Amino acid sequence: MYKQFAKPLLFKLDAERAHHFIFDNVKRLGRVPGTAALLRALYTYHHPSLEREVFGLKFPNPVGLAAGFDKNAVLTDELATMGFGFVEIGTVTPRPQPGNPTPRLFRLPQDEALVNRMGFNNEGAAAAAARLGRRRNQRLIVGGNIGKNKDTPNEQAGDDYVAAFDALAEVVDYFVVNVSSPNTPGLRELQDKKPLIKLLQQVQERNLARPKPHPLLLKIAPDLTDAQLDDILEIARETQLSGLVATNTTIARPESLRTPAATVTAYGAGGLSGRPLRERATEVIRYLHQRSAGELPIIGAGGIHSAQDALNKLAAGASLVQLYTGFIYEGPGLVRQINRALRP
Repeated sequence: MYKQFAKPLLFKLDAERAHHFIFDNVKRLGRVPGTAALLRALYTYHHPSLEREVFGLKFPNPVGLAAGFDKNAVLTDELATMGFGFVEIGTVTPRPQPGNPTPRLFRLPQDEALVNRMGFNNEGAAAAAARLGRRRNQRLIVGGNIGKNKDTPNEQAGDDYVAAFDALAEVVDYFVVNVSSPNTPGLRELQDKKPLIKLLQQVQERNLARPKPHPLLLKIAPDLTDAQLDDILEIARETQLSGLVATNTTIARPESLRTPAATVTAYGAGGLSGRPLRERATEVIRYLHQRSAGELPIIGAGGIHSAQDALNKLAAGASLVQLYTGFIYEGPGLVRQINRALRP
């Protein structure tokens, strides 16, 4: 239904305008009696074999929505009716910020991909926390993906991550530290070993002071070398991380892209997501899983557009998977397809 009717109409709109159109109308539909039950009937798939326990949390199924789709925690109740086992909000920064100038989100339909340079546009951690506190479905597992404000120097980045952590600590189930977005100037420099250890220790110190600490994860880029991935594993052990999210978008532009090079160049800088990222993201998952002897849980993301894509990431070592671009191209039916394929 989505691919036959909604998608052709949405793809006639500018990509970011379509995103806002979806939010406005899904929110409106959610107020209509019976809509939630209809969405659950269409898109959810329950079976005990789908349940997972990862970093101390019990997930009804291993298919989640990646950060970036619902940055401000506007649609968590509605997304809960679409079959997701968990939803990750954000990236959220301590203070509201507008992000980068528009246009900043582009489709590559021939590649089933997106290029974005959004720049952590969000309404701030306090606004997201307030919405999560009011949500009707308190059983849905929600992750908080946190980042720093654009105008915060890297030397003070830890303070921003702690501030965002504090704002969300009572309303999310796990945290993801995002230092891998290519769209905030200098942010990826925080993936270097020394500054990353300092930042994670600062957040973890605040986390471990809580009566019940949250699982704390790190989201990494697909563009890291094997040596850098080894550093990430060492850092994860040293800072007592609960897991990794692999991967974020890539700054690479593969030669295999079907979209004309002139079009890709015209879109400019930004992170590439979708099918072109699929194999590299799976390679990173496999490498991390093997090098950690399977001891560090991994949420696999990047290029999941079919049930087989999800199965491949789980086979490579992911404990859970997340959708974003595949959700845009395939629609909510993809969640049900994956869960059905996972049933023995």
